[in-house]
Amino acid sequence: MELPGLERLMEVCRRLGLAHMTRPPTRAAPAPGTMLHGLAFDPVLASLYSRWSQVSFATDVAGVVLAGNDDSEYSLESQNTWWRENFQARVQLPLFIFAGEPLLAYTYATVSSLADAQGHQPVVHADTYELDGPFLLPIASNVDRFFDTYSRFLEELAATPEFQRAREPALTFPWDVPHLLARDTRLVELVRAGHFDAAMPQDDSTRQWRASLLAAASHR
Repeated sequence: MELPGLERLMEVCRRLGLAHMTRPPTRAAPAPGTMLHGLAFDPVLASLYSRWSQVSFATDVAGVVLAGNDDSEYSLESQNTWWRENFQARVQLPLFIFAGEPLLAYTYATVSSLADAQGHQPVVHADTYELDGPFLLPIASNVDRFFDTYSRFLEELAATPEFQRAREPALTFPWDVPHLLARDTRLVELVRAGHFDAAMPQDDSTRQWRASLLAAASHR
């Protein structure tokens, strides 16, 4: 499977001088559709893990670390066990954890119940700092679109005066970039149709963010 979003993210990290890491596979990747923790494994993740066992991007400015397809402490198995034991019962959508932000309680997960005809699963951002339960925002129609959007977020981040002066992150993903998420047509369709509403907090900040996403999409 070609993964143009992943390739773009790697190129952006190289061009901006941001930390990134890949490690070769240490075991066979789960096949697309394999049942893991009761959920079908995403085909984009299957393609990624057939290339590498561990991957991380832009870890010097928050960034994204993928859970390893290995026996490490931060593995697909350990992270999904942790999620099921602590959070899944408090979320309306069954989620499969595949990544997070280093040293922060922000997690990225696929939603198998909303897969498209090719089995590609949407991605949500989960904030587990919230006392009332994980705070979910939909961020991509599939994992490769997430990589593409994140690469564009890094480009906007690098253009800020704070970053250029002291490499300080002045933007927060995904809150500050609904206009970038609006490039993802299928994500916008899923949000507009209310497929994530049961799992999204219904507060003013979330409603405003959703409205900004849909407004940006309508002007494309």
